[in-house]
Amino acid sequence: MKKITGQTPSRLGYSMPAEWERHTATWLAWPHHPTDWPGKLDTIRWVYTEIVRKVTAGELVRLLVRSQSEEDQARKYLTRSGVGVGKVRFVRYATDRGWTRDSGPIFVRRTKGGRSETAIVHFHFNAWAKYDDWGRDTRVPEVAARLLRKRLFEAEFQGRPFVLEGGGIDVNGRGTLLTTEECYLHPTVQVRNPGLSKGDIEETLKKYLGVTNVFWLAGGPVGDDTHGHIDDICRFVNPRTVVLIRETNPRDVNYRVLAENWERIQDLRLEDGSRPEVVPLPMPGPLYFDGDRLPASYANFYVSNAAVLVPTFNDPNDRIALGTLSELFKDRPVVGIHAVDLVLGFGTLHCLTQQEPA
Repeated sequence: MKKITGQTPSRLGYSMPAEWERHTATWLAWPHHPTDWPGKLDTIRWVYTEIVRKVTAGELVRLLVRSQSEEDQARKYLTRSGVGVGKVRFVRYATDRGWTRDSGPIFVRRTKGGRSETAIVHFHFNAWAKYDDWGRDTRVPEVAARLLRKRLFEAEFQGRPFVLEGGGIDVNGRGTLLTTEECYLHPTVQVRNPGLSKGDIEETLKKYLGVTNVFWLAGGPVGDDTHGHIDDICRFVNPRTVVLIRETNPRDVNYRVLAENWERIQDLRLEDGSRPEVVPLPMPGPLYFDGDRLPASYANFYVSNAAVLVPTFNDPNDRIALGTLSELFKDRPVVGIHAVDLVLGFGTLHCLTQQEPA
């Protein structure tokens, strides 16, 4: 592992690929934190086995485990579910939590001398500026860089570590990045980078992810523990098309903020100045746990090599969401994964996964 400071990925020709581009692997962390899924941790392990089964049909899974006993446990669940472990690579590292989208390695890629090569950007995860248990999670990119022998770029702004989560951004792989003001510009709630302006953040995103164009939506659904991650709201499905969640019930608590996103998206221009196609995704009916509204969203899908995995919620709109995404992803099947239990942790499929591009 070689840590890079002073030089930025964009200056060296790196940029972040789109999620639908070919992967070498998907990173996951075996679930172990009991308060993430109160009373349902065992159920969640079975959901993980289904995720691994679908993903390993087309790529490796790098599975973070805290110990040999946890690896043995994971092997047992996978084997009992008929998942061959030949395409699972166990990575021994004790994480705090398991939200690999946010704490895991974010990869960038460049072509040099006719060869493609990847590197990792360390964005200094701090548990969404909300929780205290992040000291081990923030080192996961270092663990990945050491394991894979990749360059590791330390993201910073004027010498200060720069905080970003993978769920807070979405890219089309051509230069455009989506994010939200609720997540990264709110002046008092879960402030990741105190004192940084909108321009400062855009400048840093361009330096470390190789994008040229940053577009800000307003915010996301009630109950989102991250305070506005884009991956519950709006996602690229190809270089020129986004899906955007829409709440049609004007009495729903999410109606107003999601309607504002629909107003703003009219101003979105891609890196070449053109307008993208915007396709609506429905919202499932409200889900609650202990009186709290859960951030259930069909936008939290994950694009693996073999399939697009979409969270489903035992809701009539499951069929509409799956059908919409099936029309947009013609090159791989769209598969529903039951996520009523997963969303108790305030996140689902995209929040748990992180792609390692080929």
